Amino acid sequence: MLFRPQGLLPSRQRAAELTQAEPGPLPVAGTPSAVTPESRDEGDVVATLVSDGADTATVLELHEIGVEFGGVVALDAVSLTVRSGQIFGVIGPNGAGKTTLFNCVTGMVKPTRGRIRAGDLDITGKKAHHVTRAGVARTFQNIRLFPDLSALDNVRVGADARHHTSVPGALLGVPRHRREERDGRRESERLLEYVGILPRAGDLAKNLAYGDQRRLEIARSLATGPAVLLLDEPGAGMNPSEKRALVDLIRKIRDSGVTVLLIEHDMGLVMGACDRVAVLDFGKLIAEGSPTEVQQDPRVVEAYLGVPTDAA
Repeated sequence: MLFRPQGLLPSRQRAAELTQAEPGPLPVAGTPSAVTPESRDEGDVVATLVSDGADTATVLELHEIGVEFGGVVALDAVSLTVRSGQIFGVIGPNGAGKTTLFNCVTGMVKPTRGRIRAGDLDITGKKAHHVTRAGVARTFQNIRLFPDLSALDNVRVGADARHHTSVPGALLGVPRHRREERDGRRESERLLEYVGILPRAGDLAKNLAYGDQRRLEIARSLATGPAVLLLDEPGAGMNPSEKRALVDLIRKIRDSGVTVLLIEHDMGLVMGACDRVAVLDFGKLIAEGSPTEVQQDPRVVEAYLGVPTDAA
């Protein structure tokens, strides 16, 4: 796929296959207060992919996480508990340590101290592919797609993370590989439908509109079957209408059984979407609570305005 992005089939044949493919049923998002296996719609592709760890009370736990870069403290003893079924927001001024926090969770930065658990698994300092297999997926502030692959093939790359066929088995086309490829393609098509861009399945990622690229990156992350999805600035560059649609999509993902942890600068988006919010400032956790509680916290006001509340 990576060496010949356009595939082995002629483009006309590939386009014909996309046209003839029968998409799965439209996912139906409910609004349960607590997502349980019984409450998930059987026709919801995300619910069928969600990692086993999603049903545990705590899907992600950070304990006293510290990160230092050459003596500069990026994170200072940060502890967070993210529970199943939450949309959990992490906010803070620029340079507060939000993306560093995500990088620690997803294996891109090794914490100097502290522990990270995904469900029952200790993922502290694990490589990114091990973290993915533990049920944690993410998107990036700067979109990271395969620009010369189709939208469908970008999602199939995510689905490949759940495949178990060896490289020799894939080259030989063993039955298990053929079955995984067939199932992965069908799931990828349904995920494109889930995020609303199935008509763009055959388009190269680089030719998609910006908002569609954001949705594609989310679909690819969901293809790994995560228990928790980390979204880094998902609303960046979107207009108000696109942001409203994004909030609807995030809620639908949560209702499908995937817990969402997001970083976002748009306070309206955070306060409208999140059940719980944590605030970082200079690498320290300064507040945590409901959106209303956080908005009224004097430490948060001071961090954003740079002045004590009694002087504001």
